[in-house]
Formats: sequence, C-alpha cells, structure tokens
Amino acid sequence: MLKQITIQDYAIVASLDIDLDSGMTVITGETGAGKSIMLDALGLCVGDRADARTVRPGARRADITAIFDIKDHKEVQGWLAQRALDLPGDECVLRRVIGADGRAKAFINGTPATLADCAAVGSLLVDIHSQHAHQSLLRRGNQRALLDASANAEDLASEVGEIARKWHGLSDQLERMTGQSQTDTARLDLLRYQVSELDELDLSSGELQQLEVEQKQLLNADFIIDSASEALSICAEQAGQLGRVQQLMADERHQGSAVSNIKEMLETAAIQFQEAQQELLGYTDKLERDPARLQSISSRLEHIYDLARKHRVMPEQLMEHHARLSAELTAIEGGDQDLELLQAELQECHADYKTLAGKLSSKRVKAAKKLTVQVSATLARLAMEHCNFQIVLTQHADTRPDATGAESVEFMISTNPGSPPGALAKIASGGELSRISLALQVAAAESATAPTMIFDEVDVGIGGGIAEIVGDLLSQLGERVQVLCVTHLAQVACKGANHLRVTKSGDAAAVFTHVNHLHEAERIEEIARMQGGLTITESTRAHAREMLNAG
Repeated sequence: MLKQITIQDYAIVASLDIDLDSGMTVITGETGAGKSIMLDALGLCVGDRADARTVRPGARRADITAIFDIKDHKEVQGWLAQRALDLPGDECVLRRVIGADGRAKAFINGTPATLADCAAVGSLLVDIHSQHAHQSLLRRGNQRALLDASANAEDLASEVGEIARKWHGLSDQLERMTGQSQTDTARLDLLRYQVSELDELDLSSGELQQLEVEQKQLLNADFIIDSASEALSICAEQAGQLGRVQQLMADERHQGSAVSNIKEMLETAAIQFQEAQQELLGYTDKLERDPARLQSISSRLEHIYDLARKHRVMPEQLMEHHARLSAELTAIEGGDQDLELLQAELQECHADYKTLAGKLSSKRVKAAKKLTVQVSATLARLAMEHCNFQIVLTQHADTRPDATGAESVEFMISTNPGSPPGALAKIASGGELSRISLALQVAAAESATAPTMIFDEVDVGIGGGIAEIVGDLLSQLGERVQVLCVTHLAQVACKGANHLRVTKSGDAAAVFTHVNHLHEAERIEEIARMQGGLTITESTRAHAREMLNAG
C-alpha cells in the first residue's frame, strides 16, 4: 500500500509530506483547493507524462516521491528483483523530477528508470479511477479494455493484437510481392546494372571522408610545408632568447614571491616550448608534396561524386543506397522462393492467431457473465434495480485477424423495464452513466490485484441516499485494499476510516496548498461544511456528528 507521498514545488504545492494509512481515506476540500493535486502527482510517479507547466512558478523543478509498503506483494517484489531494483526491507520508492525546462527524470528505488518501467511497476501498485471515467466509458475501446482487465487477460489481448498486426504486415508484403511479379523483369535488369557499377566502385566505410581530408591536405601542401618549416626555424631562434630570460631571472639578486612565480612560469613555458618544438619537428617530417597521390585521390573522388549524382543521392549516402539496391535485387531474384516462404509464414501466423484469439474469447465470455452479475447487483443498490445491463460480444464478420480479437465488445443497457438494451451513449442519462461507471469500477476493483485503489471524484452526478450507498461500497472495498477517494459529498466522506482536508492560502503573488489529517472534532466541522449553507449551526454540526457515528 501507499505509505507516504512527498511533493515539492508541484503546481500550487510548495511542500507536502503526507503519511497514509490502510483502509479508506477520503480527501475533501473547497473547489479549487487542489484536492486532486496529490493524486496527479502520484500519477507522475507511476508513469504519467510530465509537463513543465506543472512546476511551481519560480521553482527550478518539481520533485515527487511515493513510498509503498510491498511486504505482502510478491509480484512487485519479483518484478523488482528480476531487474536488480530491489532494496533491503519491504519498501518500493518511486521518484519523479520535472525540471522547469521540461526535462524529466524517473527513479525506482534510487536507480534511474524509464517511464515504461515506472508505468509497469505502477500498474502493480496503484489502480487509478478518474472522475472522467464515465465519459471514457462511452468509447467501445475502453469498454473492451475494462472487460479484458476484469478477465485478467490484458497480456493475452496484447499478444492477440501483436500477432494480428504481424499477419496484416505479412499479408501486405505478400500482396506487394505478388503485384510486382509482372514488372520485376524490367526492374531486375536495371538493378543488376546499378548494383554492378556500385560493386565496381567498392566504396568502403569512412573512405569518402578520409579521401576528402587527404585531398585538402595535399592541395595545401606547399603552404603547410613552408609555414611549418618557418615555424620550426622561429622556434630554434627563440629557444635561445627564452633561455636568456631564464638566466637573467636566475640571478640571486632577484628576490620575492613575484620572482618565484616568474621563474616557475618561465620553467613551465620552457618545457612546453620544447615539447611543442618536438611535436612540430615530427609533424614537418611527415609532410610531403605528392602530385601523383593528389591526382589519384581527385580521380577517385570525381568517380564517387559522378555516381552519387547519377543515383540522385548524396555521396555519403552511396553505401546505404548500394546496400538497399542489393537487398532489392536479392529479393527479386529469389522472389518465387520468398513467396512460398511468405505464404507458409502467413498461414502459420493465422493459425497462431486463431489459437490465441480463441483463448481470449473464452476468457471474455466468462468474465462478461461474472461482470454482468456484479454490475447488476451494484446498480440495484444504486437505485437502478430495473436496469438490464448486458455485455454483448459479437463475432467479427471478417475472418481476417483483428487486433482487438475475434469479437467486438459493447456494454448495453435498458433503464426501463421492457425496453430493448441499447448503447450507453444513447440510453443512459448523465446521472445514470455516473452510477453505471461507478458500478463497473467497483466490480473491476474486486478482481484487481493492485493494493491501492484511487477514486478521483467518481461520485460526480450522484447525490442523496445513493451517495451514502456509494460511500458504503467504497468503504467495503477499503476493507480489502487501501482506498483513496477524492469526494465532494458528505455522505461519502463520513464513511472514510481516515480523512484528509485540502486547503488553499495565499494572495495574488503566491498560492499554497496544505493537507491536514482531521481528528474527530475537525471532521465534524468539515462534514458540516460539505452539507452546504453559508453558516454552520449547531444543528448542522449535530447532523454531521450523527453521520460520522453512523458511518
């Protein structure tokens, strides 16, 4: 479970250090106070993408650390151990740093990590349900993903998608190769000629750059040799002058720290001068004028440039172009054999797809039945007992492999007895959709393995007695896993085992967010505030106290 989260300079948070407990923790506060900021920050630790705009104005970076207790979570322990990221003890520490310049870094147990790794381990630690889940629920792709998650078939669904995409790639390749067969003869003659002349050129890696450097040196040989020789002569003349300067300053009548510094610098200068003279001597010994070599290099370069123009590529791209043409020539020359191999691979791929897609279909059918029963039971508790909720699996008419599996998945509902079920977007109202979404999330959470469940204002659009039932559902879920719930409803807030209140302070120059653990008296005041009204009366407090005692 999540033990602690520390936030520095993120959004309107200057500094927060929050300890968390097991069970259900509710997070409340005025609108705009930043109730969701803590959960947004946690999302960054578990793989969400960063935005430099979330760094607090004036700060160099935002720094977020989340510490999880993984004592009873063998899967996370195994994941960390497999990647040599485990630490002594029973903790997993995820850290994210976002610079004001937009650069972001991620760490797992102090070791730099990729965003993909943070997301992978994060999915084992935290399951986040956002306040917009009821909107995303309208998309059939999200419905399918939710069913696959409930079926514990996400990896299998990913495999099905991967092998379907492979089949389509092979199919497209086969179609291209078959269509090209009639035009291959003319193309073959051209390729043979082009590859032959590039074979004859026999350009080696790095040769072009080496020839251009050597040509430039030979073209400037006269200047290079003359100037280097003159420099060597000047060095010989000036060596004596430097020695004379050292001799003059070596007289014992020169005293003081300044003289010592001068002597030391002169000695260093003399050593460096001698070393430079030796290097210059070695350099001039290697220099020579070689008109024949210059002619040879120029001819070779001209041949390279001519072929590059002919093939319409840059000279430095000739080797890559040669390799590409050679590969195409080989593919066409072995076309018939390749076609047979490709057809065999395509058939094998299709057989593998059918096997995997069949397994996925079986899991989906089983999970759909179970999820339907769970959602229907929860909807009944949410005053939607007359709803007819169904998960419809429809086999694709096209028998070709589909990345989504062998069937489409659609959630359908009838909110009135006797009416035929229809798509959620067409049948359910906003309030009904919120309750359906919550029922699905609670049902999916029952089968989830993450030790921490986060619900960010999933009770939007719900009120009255239904809100109390929502609180009961989340509270019951909190008996099995750690639940963090951002809510604006007093009926939900009073069900929490722990209560955090988010407040905001500041002025036009700076705004600060604070999070406090509430004790009994403070919870009464907060529940009373959440019930509404400009003035909190003793009657309001009494009602709040009654709600907390009942919760």
